[in-house]
Amino acid sequence: MEPSDSTAPTYDWLSLQKQAHREFGVRLGKVTDWDAPTPDTEWSVRDLVSHVVEEQQWVPHLLTGSSVADAQRRIQPLGDDLRAEWRLYSLAATTAWDAAAPDAPVSLSFDTVAAHEYLREQVSDVTIHSWDLARAVGADESLDDDLVAAVWTVFEPQRDTLSASGLFAAPVPLPADASLQVRLLALTGRDAR
Repeated sequence: MEPSDSTAPTYDWLSLQKQAHREFGVRLGKVTDWDAPTPDTEWSVRDLVSHVVEEQQWVPHLLTGSSVADAQRRIQPLGDDLRAEWRLYSLAATTAWDAAAPDAPVSLSFDTVAAHEYLREQVSDVTIHSWDLARAVGADESLDDDLVAAVWTVFEPQRDTLSASGLFAAPVPLPADASLQVRLLALTGRDAR
């Protein structure tokens, strides 16, 4: 069932962050060809995984009050073993989220937001890229139902601005009976059929 604005459930975003990281980690374990193409047409599997790992590098710095410029100076180049890098930075990000105050201000490149808003953004990013990685490596593409429903509440209100942002392709047209996961992915320009 799709949540509506008036009856939208409250999600435990810290638990969802851990679930999103598990989902990504499972797909990462299936990688055999790092140069394979992904649904993110400009990225190989290596590029996609590097992006997700790099996003996790930022989390501890930003959650402890660093500016974007300060955090950028502290980010280390990734090593060749991206699975090991994922384990390291996934754990660091998860630990930082567990310690963060939900309303703490976080300086991002586009604005200062509360930590809980940054958390929703991060969970959404990892969830969508888990599907991208699954599609790229031929792994199970089914995402956790709670993750899908929660991430829908992040992306659906932005329906009109997602493709205009330049970060997503145009939404994919779908039949009315498409599943929520297929609709979520279509909203971000991905054809999951």
